Amino acid sequence: MLETLQMAFIGTVIGVVVGLPLSMLSARNLNSKYVYAPTRALLAIIRTFPSILWALLFVIMVGLGPYAGVLAIVMYTIGFVTKLQYESIETIDSDPMDAVSSIGVSKFQLIRYVVLPESASHLLGQILYMFDYNVRQTSILGIVGAGGIGFFIINYIKFFEYGKAAIFLVIVLITVLIIDWVSVKIRDKYIIKSQHGVEVKRKKSLFS
Repeated sequence: MLETLQMAFIGTVIGVVVGLPLSMLSARNLNSKYVYAPTRALLAIIRTFPSILWALLFVIMVGLGPYAGVLAIVMYTIGFVTKLQYESIETIDSDPMDAVSSIGVSKFQLIRYVVLPESASHLLGQILYMFDYNVRQTSILGIVGAGGIGFFIINYIKFFEYGKAAIFLVIVLITVLIIDWVSVKIRDKYIIKSQHGVEVKRKKSLFS
């Protein structure tokens, strides 16, 4: 289970780091169609394959073990977290973006001072969601030899040792529940407070 968590964590982190720049390129309010259209097409291709097929592909390429599982989770995370993020970027209020753009700032400055702060709470929520989802996905990647607890589960099922397989499934269930509980605490502490702070700032700007 520890290996499963490590695979999910590393795959999620790398996937988010790689996916964030791609989400900026995919946003229609930041780029022309000649930039966001091919980027979105590439991401759509990545999302076409579920994580289990990515794992099977990487097992063939790099061999059995958790390394193939991590690569599969990275690809799966890139495909989905990027879509969630560029959709969040496109919902950003256009007024602050137009105000900053009117003073002649570069696109990098626009992303740094407007886009990232405005979408930070959404990004944190998406990271938590993807990690929770990736833990569940990683739990079954062992079926194709990509490491994790799924390797033991499928082997016990093959040899009709359903009692042992059930114990491992219970371990996965307990782990997922704990992660879900921690995610709720993080959301309550950071995301809700962040959104409340943004609303307070907007109200002050209206009355000032």
